[in-house]
Amino acid sequence: MADRIYLPNPELAKLAHCKSMEQYKHMHERSINHPAQFWGEIAKEFYWETHSSEDKFFSYNFDLNAGDIYIKWMEGASTNLSFNLLDKNVKNGKGDQIAFYWEGNDPDDYSRITYRKLLQEVCRFANVLKSKGVQKGDRVAIYMPMIMELPIAMLACTRIGAVHSVVFAGYSADSLAERMSDSKAKLLITADGVWRGEKLLLLKSICDEALEKVKSHGHEVECCVVVSHLRRLSSPQGNNSSAGNIPWDDDRDVWWHDEMEDAEPSCYPVWMAAEDPLFVLYTSGSTGKPKGVLHTTAGYLIYAATTFKYVFDYHPGDVYWCTADIGWITGHTYVVYGPLANGATSVLFEGTPFHPANDRYWSVVDKYRVTQFYTAPTAIRSLMKFGDENVKKHDLTSLRVLGSVGEPINSEAWLWFYNLVGHGKCSIADTFWQTETGGHVITPLPGATPMKPGSATFPFFGVQPELLDEDGHVIEGEGEGYLVFRRPWPGMMRTLYGNHERFQTTYFDRFHGFYCTGDGARRDKDGYLWVTGRIDDMLNVSGHLMSTAEVESVLAEHSSVAEAAVVSKPHPVKGQCLYCFVTPNEGKPFDKKLQDELKKKVRERIGPFAQPDVIQHAPGLPKTRSGKIMRRVLRKIATGDRNVGDTSTLADEAVVELLFSLRPQQV
Repeated sequence: MADRIYLPNPELAKLAHCKSMEQYKHMHERSINHPAQFWGEIAKEFYWETHSSEDKFFSYNFDLNAGDIYIKWMEGASTNLSFNLLDKNVKNGKGDQIAFYWEGNDPDDYSRITYRKLLQEVCRFANVLKSKGVQKGDRVAIYMPMIMELPIAMLACTRIGAVHSVVFAGYSADSLAERMSDSKAKLLITADGVWRGEKLLLLKSICDEALEKVKSHGHEVECCVVVSHLRRLSSPQGNNSSAGNIPWDDDRDVWWHDEMEDAEPSCYPVWMAAEDPLFVLYTSGSTGKPKGVLHTTAGYLIYAATTFKYVFDYHPGDVYWCTADIGWITGHTYVVYGPLANGATSVLFEGTPFHPANDRYWSVVDKYRVTQFYTAPTAIRSLMKFGDENVKKHDLTSLRVLGSVGEPINSEAWLWFYNLVGHGKCSIADTFWQTETGGHVITPLPGATPMKPGSATFPFFGVQPELLDEDGHVIEGEGEGYLVFRRPWPGMMRTLYGNHERFQTTYFDRFHGFYCTGDGARRDKDGYLWVTGRIDDMLNVSGHLMSTAEVESVLAEHSSVAEAAVVSKPHPVKGQCLYCFVTPNEGKPFDKKLQDELKKKVRERIGPFAQPDVIQHAPGLPKTRSGKIMRRVLRKIATGDRNVGDTSTLADEAVVELLFSLRPQQV
């Protein structure tokens, strides 16, 4: 079933930007053999204050033996992102076109903003930032719900050359503080709070706690701008009494609406060099310390724009909806930058798939006549369990392209998405990419690529993947190995903020001459690529990437815990869940109280999405004689698979049987 091929809808292919595999192969070949010409032609669609010469358009080094790793695109060029996303579209007659339909947590809360109005609001807030002393190169932290002020804040930063660092507003105060400290943020933008379903989150309180922690780390954030979001909403409970007492520091905190009142609606853009920083986005690191992935200006712009145009096959008049939170890279590239660079009309969604009912996604598609719908396999699997009727009661005939992001999609979810949601007529873009890649790197193109359920298919333009074995040898034809890339594409990360050495060792030390993704993949007989998941000490839970070290260090902080080891276990909805092995200190009980305290600790330190599903008693852990924990064995125990393979290198082989005997019955 999984190898069955689904051809693109001929009606879609007829009008598509890329209409056939022949056209795709020709474009891909050209993008590899003549990158300066290929991307140079695309760059002509945008405004450049100064231009790059062809001989300086593209240079890089991926081999540590040849010196420091570097990636440069369009050297000598200068531009401004907000100018290309806003001014250019207004000048081209799109001023009255809707840029975003905003759909709130409750269906009664909705609004819209045109390109002209968005440009004015961005300029106003850029002037607010300038009035607070924010200058080119300063870092601005953003911790906000999915409201219109979030893209406005990001674009205002790009207007004046400030570097934004958006932190997902589901992270804990500790995680926010760590990211603000690392980036040395000058200013923080947040909201008083947000409703997620029927749950009220008081974001300003979390920010206050984080700001205190930052101060204790020796850095002080100078100003906190707060959006008054709760007071303008219909709350699920019908009142906002709990939103009344927002913590406030008169010396530091200001209201967004007060600052915007007298701000000028025009702001001359700061022209940025091609390789000037655009944003820092933190992703989990295998050492437990988050990595500040740095993306730059020109290459990211043309790559975000091009992937959006071709992967979603966007045309004027379409209404596009990506359900991702802007706090993740998917929200940066495919809610804000990619769509606006194409003059698109998008839906910006604050709510959840299950509020006020389990058909919310389908009612939003129906309401706005959405043509492209991009979501995560976790969401699809969650919605499948409520049956088909929720989908069938809505008119989804406007849909033309469906997208999947965050983790490999299982074939059952793919087929449900294709047959029920897409009526067997929509192409599914099963996209593989990472925070580090900036945009899609392996993906079908809707009008061109014959699809196989669960396969990310073929590389995007400019992308050259390889499969390597343990020794770094290239695997030709069918096979499975480490997924790596031979050369950079324009949207690729340039470094880790403030730590180029870590950038080099994390991504380029394992296989010299290649960027290592940390994922495995297999290539089938037809050349299709199937991403098989992480092959390092990273976990992918509901599309959220985190490291085993990050979770283990939180568990080990508990006074009753001597040691902890964390692995992933397959989960029917999340894809993977956290399975933790905990060794208590001598004389300390392993009981429900300890398990509950540990789950709470992980929620508070990292965020609710990181809460472990299973915490198992482990009087000992399977270790090699050198003391290394064999997680391969722990993964087998987590799934109940007794085929653990060779355990002769373990210091104590008996611990494996002991752990199997202590495995909780309900898992």
